[in-house]
Amino acid sequence: MAEVTDTDVRENARKVREGLVVSNAMNKTAVVETVDRVRHRRYAKTVQRNKKLHVHDEENTLNVGDRVRVQETRPLSKNKRWRLVEVLERAK
Repeated sequence: MAEVTDTDVRENARKVREGLVVSNAMNKTAVVETVDRVRHRRYAKTVQRNKKLHVHDEENTLNVGDRVRVQETRPLSKNKRWRLVEVLERAK
């Protein structure tokens, strides 16, 4: 039987989100707000839903206002379940 390694393709791909950094007050952690646009089930109107994600930022490089891409990961702390993939745009 073949042994499964980490390099094999995952059964469910990890979620990827884009958002804006709203806080970097914590050490190695940033808070990123993402906007999810969904259609209302009854009225079919597009509704925006905001979610704040705690993101692991190993080098403490993120600043408030940066646009970033984050990926779901294993639990890193009580609230932290996301890690930084890339910075899309730096704050001006």
